Amino acid sequence: MKLADRSLRELLAAIRDPSPTPGGGSVSALAGALGASLLTMVAAMTKHRAASEEDVERLQAAASRCAELSAGLERLVDEDSAAYDAVVAAYRLPRGSDAEKAARRNRIQAGLGAAVVTPLEVMRHCNDAIETAATVARFGNPNAASDVGVALELLAAGEKGARLNVDINLAGLDDQAYVGRVREMVSVLEAEATTGAAAARAALQSA
Repeated sequence: MKLADRSLRELLAAIRDPSPTPGGGSVSALAGALGASLLTMVAAMTKHRAASEEDVERLQAAASRCAELSAGLERLVDEDSAAYDAVVAAYRLPRGSDAEKAARRNRIQAGLGAAVVTPLEVMRHCNDAIETAATVARFGNPNAASDVGVALELLAAGEKGARLNVDINLAGLDDQAYVGRVREMVSVLEAEATTGAAAARAALQSA
């Protein structure tokens, strides 16, 4: 059964279990999904501060976008665990002969590469949701301002947690040119998240 299909109690039990997955990567995606869901809720409320038709459309677009991002992050909860399960399986391959050692190393490298891609996607999804938060903070129901604030904290945690998973998997990769490119992408994503969160918090304070 997929992690996302389990009950909350079952999911928490799976996280508490000492097996490698689900771990921090899946939890980061889950945090992001919760944050995006909260933004969707606030943006979809019938009571809001959007005074013009254009602003109403902006709020509706934010609700739609955050719902899409929440669904994507929900998918990534399972994808992250699957990616790291492949890494664990690769490390368990036999290494008695030179051929086995080479095959094992290739599988490990491929697995680590895939385990980098998934948390990168989590970072992108969280960033996109953070970008919409300023619109939700500005035009959403003022009584739900704390929900927007909680959403921002969850999305920030998801983005930072995913970054930790990118870093730890990059450390095992041999292709340093690829590692360098990913680190550049991560730096850009981090800057975007910081800027977007600051804009959303400013919108909350001025609302």
